[in-house]
Amino acid sequence: MDMATVAARGLVLLGCGKMGSAMLAGWLEGGLPAASVHVIDPNPSDWLKGTGAAINAGLPADPAIVLVAVKPQMMGAALPTIAAFGGGRTLVVTVAAGTTIATYEAVFGPGTPIVRAMPNTPAAIGRGITAICGNGSATAEHLALAEALLSAVGQVVRLEGEHQMDAVTAVSGSGPAYVFHLIETLAAAGVAEGLSPELSMQLAKATVGGAGALAEAAPEDPAQLRVNVTSPGGTTAAALAVLMDETAGFPALLKKAVKAAADRGRELGK
Repeated sequence: MDMATVAARGLVLLGCGKMGSAMLAGWLEGGLPAASVHVIDPNPSDWLKGTGAAINAGLPADPAIVLVAVKPQMMGAALPTIAAFGGGRTLVVTVAAGTTIATYEAVFGPGTPIVRAMPNTPAAIGRGITAICGNGSATAEHLALAEALLSAVGQVVRLEGEHQMDAVTAVSGSGPAYVFHLIETLAAAGVAEGLSPELSMQLAKATVGGAGALAEAAPEDPAQLRVNVTSPGGTTAAALAVLMDETAGFPALLKKAVKAAADRGRELGK
């Protein structure tokens, strides 16, 4: 199965909020015909209405893919509307957080190929990273197709299995919020040192955005990039003495934060 098959048999998108819209925009830009996409969404946006995709209309009898992009709390009401596509011919891909593969298998029945994916919000600008894993019925071909679809919004990585999904959620799924909070607090610290709120926020955004881009582009690892910025006895070293403190700095704080997110993910998945 490839994207030509998807175009011929159709793709059903269940939920077209921010993540669904980002993916749909990427697919259309990549050449998937709008007429091949069938969207189920109770509150379609004006943008969605202008894409040419079928919205809340008759669904194809044998779609290549059903992609689930509804919020977890809407899952109970939404999944039964597409349960008839279970059984094996249609690949089910889900980007919903916290809902396990076993939940989908119970709805769609045995033999249904299911790929669970965890994207993150930079997908909105094509800079996301998505981790995927499949169930026993998902073949290498299914995983390759899911990867091709999700590559429309950024990088894709494959996991050893679903047992790694809570850790991925805690690092990259929830991670953008940690970075946004870093920007907030860095800007506030600049204000405390005498900068205007506007200037300090501009400096903080550009610094975090630029450093992230450099970390991805540079051949050195982040530890070496940190060393490159740090002159012995200088201003950066003074700050890092605080931030790298093993009990009160980033090492302990982020480990604790990521563990809290992963633990909560495990609770939600039960």
